[in-house]
Amino acid sequence: MPLLLIGFKGFSQQTTAQYQYQKDEDFQKAEFPGGEDAFRKEFLNMAYAYVDMALYAIKGEVAFIFNIDPKGKIDKVDILPRFKNSEAFIDDMKYAAKKVKGKWKAATKNGVPVDYKLIMKIRFDNNTYDHD
Repeated sequence: MPLLLIGFKGFSQQTTAQYQYQKDEDFQKAEFPGGEDAFRKEFLNMAYAYVDMALYAIKGEVAFIFNIDPKGKIDKVDILPRFKNSEAFIDDMKYAAKKVKGKWKAATKNGVPVDYKLIMKIRFDNNTYDHD
């Protein structure tokens, strides 16, 4: 099963995204309506609307790892590095991810839907995060 990692730079100081794709002609990456930047923006909007960031003592960069299953749904969310209350934070972020409107088109390998890993980095400062 191929593992694909994509990195986003989601900072107000740097608005360009960095992507890494598997170099395989038979591999088709997962797609979100409007692209990865549209997902990032919608996810951050939902996180801001539904998660009380004051509950978490987060400062610095956090990498979100989303697993998009063969049905095009986000079935797992993880973060690095771990911190105090990270399990509760992950649960809150899963809830925010479920609130995102739009469905992923599953990644395929040789025409067969496969799992897809999406990595999005967000910088948190003073219990807030930088976003557009």
